[in-house]
Amino acid sequence: MNGNNQYLEFKIYGLDCIEEVNIIKKALGKKVLEDNMQFDLLNGKLLINQQDISAKEIISSIKKSGLNATTWDEHIADNQNPSFISKNLRLITTSISGIFIVFAYLFHAFDHGFINAFIDNDNGSGTIFTLISQLSYILAIVFGSWFVFPKAISSLKRLNADMNLLMVIAILCAAAIGQLFEAAVVSFLFSLSLVLEAWSVGNARSAITKLMDLTPDTALVYCCHDKEFEEKPLAEINVGKRLLIKPGQKIALDGIVIRGDSFINQAPITGESIPVEKQVGDEVFAGSINGNSTIEIKTTKTASNSSIAKIIQAIEHAQSKRSSSEKWVDKFARIYTPCMIVLAILIAIVPPLLLAQPWIKWIYQALVILVIACPCALVISTPISIVSSLARAARNGVLIKGGNFVEIPTKLKAIAFDKTGTLTKGLPVVKQTIISDNFSEEQLITIAASLEQTIDHPISKAIIDYAKQNNIQIKEALNIKVIGGKGIIGQIKDSPYWLGSHAFAHEKQLCNNKPLHKQAAELGENGFTLIFVGNDKQIIGAIGIQDTIKDNINEALKQLKESGINKNVMLTGDNNGTAKAIAKQAGIDEYYAELLPEDKVTKVEELVNKYKNVAMVGDGINDAPALARSNLGIAMGAIGNDIAIETADIALMSDDIGKLPWLIKHSKRTLNIIKQNVTFAIAVKAIFISLAMADLATLWMAIAADIGTTLIVIINALRLLKK
Repeated sequence: MNGNNQYLEFKIYGLDCIEEVNIIKKALGKKVLEDNMQFDLLNGKLLINQQDISAKEIISSIKKSGLNATTWDEHIADNQNPSFISKNLRLITTSISGIFIVFAYLFHAFDHGFINAFIDNDNGSGTIFTLISQLSYILAIVFGSWFVFPKAISSLKRLNADMNLLMVIAILCAAAIGQLFEAAVVSFLFSLSLVLEAWSVGNARSAITKLMDLTPDTALVYCCHDKEFEEKPLAEINVGKRLLIKPGQKIALDGIVIRGDSFINQAPITGESIPVEKQVGDEVFAGSINGNSTIEIKTTKTASNSSIAKIIQAIEHAQSKRSSSEKWVDKFARIYTPCMIVLAILIAIVPPLLLAQPWIKWIYQALVILVIACPCALVISTPISIVSSLARAARNGVLIKGGNFVEIPTKLKAIAFDKTGTLTKGLPVVKQTIISDNFSEEQLITIAASLEQTIDHPISKAIIDYAKQNNIQIKEALNIKVIGGKGIIGQIKDSPYWLGSHAFAHEKQLCNNKPLHKQAAELGENGFTLIFVGNDKQIIGAIGIQDTIKDNINEALKQLKESGINKNVMLTGDNNGTAKAIAKQAGIDEYYAELLPEDKVTKVEELVNKYKNVAMVGDGINDAPALARSNLGIAMGAIGNDIAIETADIALMSDDIGKLPWLIKHSKRTLNIIKQNVTFAIAVKAIFISLAMADLATLWMAIAADIGTTLIVIINALRLLKK
C-alpha cells in the first residue's frame, strides 16, 4: 500500500501490451471497477484505488488468469539482486525451444536428408532417430508455449478468444495432423515475437529510466558536527540541508542557491539549449548540470519529491490514459480474433463437406489462417508508439500527461494564450509613475510595495524591485486581501489602502482626477500596464509597468499557422491598450482584455463552441479553470511547479513557446506512425488470409509474415524515440 495515494501496487510479470491489460481487467472485472485500475506498462505495474478488496484477493484472481503477480514492495525486495534466470526467463525458454527444433531437425535429417527434412514432414517408420526427433519437437513446443498455454487455458475458461488461445489452437491442431515440425516452429516464433514485444517495451522503458539517471546517487552534504562536507546517499538527505555542487557535477536535489553563482545547464529537464545563470536566491533543479563555478544550495525537496521524480511519476501514470487509437485497436481486436477463429473453422469444414476436398489439406489451411490472424503486431504497435512518443517528448522538455493527450494536438484549430509569462517574458519593469497632487513618488511606491510584498506575481516583483533599486522603504502591511482579478486591499499603520486595475479604481468611485486619468490613458494606449494606488478618499497615483514579448514569439505563431492552427487568441486581465499593443507586436489574431478569471473560462467556452478543438496555454495556476475548460490545457514554465504539472494536460518544462509547434509536429508524426503500423499489419493479414483461402499459403509463410510484421511495426514505432 502506498501511503501517499492509498493505491494498492502490484508487479505483474509479463505485462507488456494491451492484451495482458484486457486479461487482467476481465479477471478482476467483478471485484474491481475499471476506473479504479491504472496500468504502467513500462514497469509492469498495476495500481488499484479501491478499499473493499485485499491484495491477496487481487493476486489470486490474477494468477487464475494465467499471469503472475506480487505486491510491489515484495517485488522490490526480491529484485535487489535479481538472478540472470529470473531476469531472462522468457528469452531462456524461447532459446531452449529453438535449440530443440535444431536438434530435432538434425535427427530428422539423418533419416530423410537435410532438404527433405525441411520440406517433408513425414515422421518416418519409427526409427530411433525419428522418435528422438519427434520428442525434441514436442519439447520445443512445450518450451515455446511455456508462457502461452496458461493464458490460453484461462481464456478458454472465460470463453474469451484472444491471441494466446488462437496460437495454442494452431499449435495443437498442427501437431494433431502430424505437422510436428511446423507446430514447433510456430510455437518458437510466437514465443520469439513475445520476446521482441518485451524488448520493445524495454527500449521505451530505458528511455524513461534514463531520466532517473540524470541525478547522482549521492551528494556532498554539510555536516554541522565535523564542519565539512560529507558524501551521503540521496535517500538520507532531508529538506533544508546544505549541499556543495562542484563545477561539472549534476545537481542531486531541488534547492535554492545560498552561495556562489554559476551557469546551469537545464537541458536534461527543460530541453533548453542555453545554460541559465543562477545566483543567490535562485532555484535549481535536480538533474541539471552545474557550469564552471562551485555553488552551495539549500535543499527544498527530497529525492522522491524532486522535479525530476514528479516528471517520471507523471509519465508512468500517463500510460493508463489510453489514446483513441489504442481504444480503437482494442475494440477491433476483440471482434477480429473470434471472427478469425470462426473463419478458420469454416475453411476447415466447408470444402471437405461441400466439395469433397481432403480434410487434412483444409485443416492445414485453417491453421495458416489462425497463425496469420494472430493480432500481436496490431495490438503491440500502438502502445509502443504512444510510450515512445511520451518518452521522446519528455526528453525534449514536454511532459504529456497521458496517451489520450498525444493525439489531441493534431486536431487543434485554435489556441488561446494568457499574456503574462506566456506571450511576454513575464519580467515586467516599472517604467513610469503618475502622482496626484500632495503626494510623492516615494509615497506611491512605498504603499504599493508594502501591499505587494506578500504576493507572488511578476507585477508584484517589478514594484518591489523598483522600490529596492531606489532605496524606497517597504513597510509592514496588515489585513492583506486579494480581490480576484481586480487588486489588493490592506492597512499600513492603521490606514486603509488599495491598489489594482483601472476598473477597480472606478469601482471605488474615485476616478475624479481628470489630469491623472488623461496621463494614464495615454500610457495605456502605448502598451503600459497600469496599477492604480489609493486610499479610501482619493487616488494617490498610478504605476506604469511594461513587459516585452518573447524573442521567438513571432516565429512560433507563424509555425503554428503552418501547422493548421486557424486562430491565435490572447486572453488577459490587462487593460485594452496594453493588450492591443502586445497582440500587435506578437502577431495575435484576436485579443480580449480586462478579463476576470471567470471571464477567461467563458471566452474559452465560446472558442470551443466555435472551433471545436481548442487549447489553452497559461501558467497552470492562475489559469487553471480556463485550462480545464479547454480541450487541451498546456502549462508553460512548469519545471519546479508541482501545481502546474498536476493541473495541465501537457506541461512545457521551460518558458520556450517554440515547444508548441514542435509538440504539434511530434503528435502528427506519432499519429502517422500509428496509422502506418495499423494499415500495414491489417494489409499483410488480409493478403495472407486471401492466399490461405485460395490454398496458396503455408504455415511457414504465415509465421514468417506474422513475425516479420511484428518486427517491422515495432522498429517503426521505436523511431519515435529518435530526433
